[in-house]
Amino acid sequence: MGKPNFSEDFKRDAVHQIAVRGYAVREVSERLGVSTYSLYKWMKLYAKAASQASSVDHEAENRRLKRELARMTGGRDILKKAAAYFAKDAR
Repeated sequence: MGKPNFSEDFKRDAVHQIAVRGYAVREVSERLGVSTYSLYKWMKLYAKAASQASSVDHEAENRRLKRELARMTGGRDILKKAAAYFAKDAR
Protein backbone atom coordinates (compact mmCIF):
# COMPACT_ATOMS: atom_id res chain seq x y z
CA MET A 1 0.00 0.00 0.00
CA GLY A 2 1.38 3.40 -0.95
CA LYS A 3 1.56 6.47 1.18
CA PRO A 4 -1.66 8.51 1.36
CA ASN A 5 -1.77 11.82 -0.47
CA PHE A 6 -3.17 14.64 1.63
CA SER A 7 -4.35 17.88 0.08
CA GLU A 8 -2.59 21.16 0.79
CA ASP A 9 -5.70 22.42 2.61
CA PHE A 10 -5.68 19.36 4.87
CA LYS A 11 -2.02 19.91 5.72
CA ARG A 12 -2.50 23.64 6.37
CA ASP A 13 -5.50 22.94 8.59
CA ALA A 14 -3.54 20.37 10.59
CA VAL A 15 -0.69 22.84 11.11
CA HIS A 16 -3.18 25.59 11.98
CA GLN A 17 -4.63 23.40 14.74
CA ILE A 18 -1.17 23.02 16.24
CA ALA A 19 0.37 26.46 15.65
CA VAL A 20 -2.61 28.74 16.17
CA ARG A 21 -5.19 26.85 18.18
CA GLY A 22 -2.61 25.28 20.47
CA TYR A 23 -3.48 21.61 20.18
CA ALA A 24 -0.75 19.08 20.94
CA VAL A 25 0.92 17.36 17.99
CA ARG A 26 0.10 13.93 19.38
CA GLU A 27 -3.58 14.84 19.79
CA VAL A 28 -3.89 16.12 16.22
CA SER A 29 -1.97 13.09 14.96
CA GLU A 30 -4.37 10.66 16.62
CA ARG A 31 -7.48 12.60 15.62
CA LEU A 32 -6.52 12.96 11.95
CA GLY A 33 -4.79 9.60 11.54
CA VAL A 34 -1.48 11.14 10.47
CA SER A 35 1.94 10.30 11.84
CA THR A 36 3.63 12.80 14.14
CA TYR A 37 6.61 12.76 11.77
CA SER A 38 4.39 14.02 8.94
CA LEU A 39 2.92 16.73 11.15
CA TYR A 40 6.34 18.01 12.17
CA LYS A 41 7.40 18.02 8.52
CA TRP A 42 4.27 19.97 7.55
CA MET A 43 4.88 22.39 10.41
CA LYS A 44 8.28 23.25 8.95
CA LEU A 45 6.59 23.99 5.64
CA TYR A 46 3.44 25.81 6.77
CA ALA A 47 3.86 27.07 10.35
CA LYS A 48 5.53 30.32 9.35
CA ALA A 49 2.63 31.21 7.04
CA ALA A 50 0.06 30.26 9.69
CA SER A 51 1.70 32.35 12.40
CA GLN A 52 2.01 35.34 10.06
CA ALA A 53 -1.68 35.05 9.17
CA SER A 54 -2.66 34.97 12.84
CA SER A 55 -0.52 38.04 13.58
CA VAL A 56 -2.26 39.88 10.75
CA ASP A 57 -5.58 38.85 12.28
CA HIS A 58 -4.45 40.27 15.63
CA GLU A 59 -3.48 43.56 14.03
CA ALA A 60 -6.85 43.85 12.28
CA GLU A 61 -8.63 43.03 15.54
CA ASN A 62 -6.59 45.71 17.38
CA ARG A 63 -7.55 48.33 14.78
CA ARG A 64 -11.22 47.35 15.05
CA LEU A 65 -11.14 47.51 18.83
CA LYS A 66 -9.43 50.92 18.83
CA ARG A 67 -12.13 52.30 16.50
CA GLU A 68 -14.85 50.88 18.73
CA LEU A 69 -13.18 52.31 21.85
CA ALA A 70 -13.00 55.77 20.27
CA ARG A 71 -16.70 55.58 19.32
CA MET A 72 -17.75 54.45 22.79
CA THR A 73 -15.59 57.07 24.51
CA GLY A 74 -17.23 59.79 22.40
CA GLY A 75 -20.68 58.50 23.30
CA ARG A 76 -19.77 58.42 26.99
CA ASP A 77 -18.54 62.02 26.86
CA ILE A 78 -21.81 63.17 25.27
CA LEU A 79 -23.80 61.40 27.99
CA LYS A 80 -21.66 63.00 30.73
CA LYS A 81 -22.29 66.47 29.30
CA ALA A 82 -26.03 65.79 29.00
CA ALA A 83 -26.21 64.53 32.59
CA ALA A 84 -24.38 67.63 33.85
CA TYR A 85 -26.72 69.90 31.84
CA PHE A 86 -29.90 68.30 33.18
CA ALA A 87 -28.53 68.12 36.72
CA LYS A 88 -27.94 71.89 36.58
CA ASP A 89 -31.57 72.47 35.50
CA ALA A 90 -32.92 70.23 38.28
CA ARG A 91 -31.50 72.50 41.00
